[in-house]
Amino acid sequence: MQTLPIQLPDQLSAIAQIIRQDWKNIYFGAVPYLQAMYSLNSVQDNYGADSAKSIVLYFLANAKAWRGDTARAVKKHLQQIIKAAR
Repeated sequence: MQTLPIQLPDQLSAIAQIIRQDWKNIYFGAVPYLQAMYSLNSVQDNYGADSAKSIVLYFLANAKAWRGDTARAVKKHLQQIIKAAR
């Protein structure tokens, strides 16, 4: 398994940019959550009536089709961010 040469940011909007660059055919179910992540800084934020934490969890649930080294690293990083926020 290859590791990413960069350290992943904790800012959700920056992570959303990485996802958009890597995932070419984004699953339609993940699109609204990815778009929401563009306006979020941390899992402590809110997007309308939804918490950023729920946005990230819904994104992860809909990102099963996203594969590869970047996908694994980003998904793991997002899970770590969620876990740390508990």
